[in-house]
Amino acid sequence: MEQIFKALVVEEINSTFERNIKNKNLSDLPDNDVLIRVHYSSLNYKDALSATGNKGITRNYPHTPGVDVGGVVVNSKSPKFKEGDEVIITGYDLGMNTSGGFGEFVSVPADWIVPKPNGISLRTAMIIGTAGFTAMNGVLEIINYGIKPEDGNVVVSGATGGVGIMATTFLAKFGYKVIVSSGKKEQYSLLEKAGATEICGRELLNEESPKPVLSPKWIAGIDTVGGNVLTNILKSLNKYGIVCTCGNVISAELRTSIFPFIIRGVRLIGLASAETYMQKRLTIWNKIVSEFGNFDFDFLVKEIKLEELNREIDLMLQGKQVGRVLINMK
Repeated sequence: MEQIFKALVVEEINSTFERNIKNKNLSDLPDNDVLIRVHYSSLNYKDALSATGNKGITRNYPHTPGVDVGGVVVNSKSPKFKEGDEVIITGYDLGMNTSGGFGEFVSVPADWIVPKPNGISLRTAMIIGTAGFTAMNGVLEIINYGIKPEDGNVVVSGATGGVGIMATTFLAKFGYKVIVSSGKKEQYSLLEKAGATEICGRELLNEESPKPVLSPKWIAGIDTVGGNVLTNILKSLNKYGIVCTCGNVISAELRTSIFPFIIRGVRLIGLASAETYMQKRLTIWNKIVSEFGNFDFDFLVKEIKLEELNREIDLMLQGKQVGRVLINMK
């Protein structure tokens, strides 16, 4: 008898999208190299969009979202992996058009898989997940550009979101003074625990100004919201500053002039984590493990079961989600 497993299934019914926990067969999964039993997944903004029928994320429904997986190999056609291996997948097409981590099993190409490094648990790896991977990608861009903690303040926008709070935690651990922006005053104590040096409201980064450049405030930034906030961070960078961007919660539009680039020599770096090539992917994960493998992230995570996921998706879409949501699939 074929094995049945549970998954969150998003279906298009009469031009609306519904999501329910349903039973699926292993034969419903794509015929890829490696079958994995999912132990943990996590909730990302891209998952929430897929769960609402966003065709820019997921083309075809029914579909199971979940761009993050930490699990154990059940069966492998690839010599790279064997039964019992603990593995991590973040990004690629997982959870977009390939059935994702909000199901108890996934089937993926071997080239998408990162062997879980020694020194980190699957649970911690999924608390970090795509959000932490993206955050560390940005932090390493800042470090590798040569910016040191003594060079100035680093700003993080959307700081209570997954990428924002992970970036704040990482930057603080590396010794940077982190100025964070958030409109959620009730979460300021959480941001302080993550390592924020100073907390400001959203309005500081979202002011409207016709000036091509503003008074310099930061040497670097990690932006998770886009729009006018990213514009103002660019305008307010010190000479030869750098900002890394990965989100469009406010807007996907960027309105700026060339002047921050030709007057102050600033750099704008895009963080496209899903398609990160494998060697860089391994470098980022090894850096995370070497610095944070034993770090206690529990203060910023909410751990839930699959049956509780619908509510957390709604909170994320309403802008009420804070920190990381870990889905325990065991």
